[in-house]
Amino acid sequence: MFPYKTSFKIDRNNSQSIYIQISNQFIYFINQGKLPANTKLPGTRSLAELLNVHRKTIVSSYEELDLQGWIESVPKKGTFVRADLPLLQRENNEEINESKKNTTTGFSFYSNGFENLKLLDKKENDTLFLNDGISDGRLTPTIEIARIYRKIAGKKDIHLHLSYGSTYGNDNLRAVLVTYLNETRGLQITKDNLLITRGSQMGIWLSAQLLLKKEDVIVVGETNYPSADITFIERKATIMRIPVDKDGLCISELEKLCKKQVIKALYVTSHHHHPTTVTLSAERRIHLLNLSNIYQFAIIEDDYDYDFNYNHSPILPLASHDVNGNVIYIGSVCKTVAPVFRIGYLIASKTFIDEASNHRRYVDRQGDALLELTFAEFIKSGDLDRHIRKVMKIYKQRRDLFCSLLTEHLGGYFHFDIPKGGMAVWLILNKQYSWKEVSEIARTQKLAIGQWERYDFANTKHNGIRIGFAAYNNNEIQELIYKLTNTMKLFTN
Repeated sequence: MFPYKTSFKIDRNNSQSIYIQISNQFIYFINQGKLPANTKLPGTRSLAELLNVHRKTIVSSYEELDLQGWIESVPKKGTFVRADLPLLQRENNEEINESKKNTTTGFSFYSNGFENLKLLDKKENDTLFLNDGISDGRLTPTIEIARIYRKIAGKKDIHLHLSYGSTYGNDNLRAVLVTYLNETRGLQITKDNLLITRGSQMGIWLSAQLLLKKEDVIVVGETNYPSADITFIERKATIMRIPVDKDGLCISELEKLCKKQVIKALYVTSHHHHPTTVTLSAERRIHLLNLSNIYQFAIIEDDYDYDFNYNHSPILPLASHDVNGNVIYIGSVCKTVAPVFRIGYLIASKTFIDEASNHRRYVDRQGDALLELTFAEFIKSGDLDRHIRKVMKIYKQRRDLFCSLLTEHLGGYFHFDIPKGGMAVWLILNKQYSWKEVSEIARTQKLAIGQWERYDFANTKHNGIRIGFAAYNNNEIQELIYKLTNTMKLFTN
């Protein structure tokens, strides 16, 4: 006889009802084959005594199992596991191994080949983790954002925004962004030209979906934003690379390519090239726009950190000079405020935006309407501009401290230029060292370098990585430099 008393475990502190706990365990034992089809179950009084519960609890459990189709009551005979239940097949007819079940599949699936490029697990409290240029979450205006969110959530008509909405994004935020971007970026757009996204990456993905098929050619820099590369590879596009120098992408090399074959698109981070932080020069911007018009290719302009410039005012994007509808402009407030707020935008011609909206519905039916309403008010009230002015001063001071300490303590190991904007430094390690070795030794100093390989998908052996400075306060910057200095000194000892 099945050992009901010792097999069933009841947790009276669990929020789940006891009768449901019992029902779920019955289902488990049936699936395990421990209570096979046609097994007669104990009477409700007997089982209640065995499990030390009220009889009504067992009655409720049996009723639930009957409703779900696991058991059946036969008048004057009793309650049985249903006779028509098939035996759950399992490998080697053994019990289900929970660990294996949760880590392996019983089917095949396609891998993108980039499974090793994972985010660092930041659970080690005494380890300092490097990033490639993110904002400091401690400076996020959470009080202001929360105040706006509560105000919006408390409105009488808020229910109108709690159902399915437009795949273009919240209409209020679109209107506010149109005004804001026209004023700050020199654009001339309407709501028909703007789609709200969950950050820049969604904009890149949607653009790739619409522009690229197998073997279509997209041009990027020899160094490029790794996530964009992976997105284009996922589309099975042919990636062709052109050099990047102090003035950004070498557009003369692009022109040579255009004369040889059809180019479908070019991806550019024109403001601060990712990862090297250089700015695309004015001459090259005009040259690029002219080429896109002559050869009819799209320009995907990812303006991921437009707001952060320390030596001059922000440079207007390519999109502000585009008169032929060749530029797809992508940006977000994630970098500016905090990565957790997944609000971005995709700007292009109406026909492209309409099609992007159609594609968006299959992976993300809509955005977070309440969050989008909150940021519409956050931008409209001037809170965003006030936040930018505040953190600009802080990030500039952190950049200066970071670069001065790098020069003072590590000038013999690295080469770098002080970035004019952004939140990271492009650090080139002397050729006699490798980032693989540095990363391994840094771990002994409680310093995590991260996935340094992702900065050289083209395998040019440039020996450079991005190191962010904005997310660290002065003490943390000093600690970072101290640990990196100790790491490098171990090479010479």
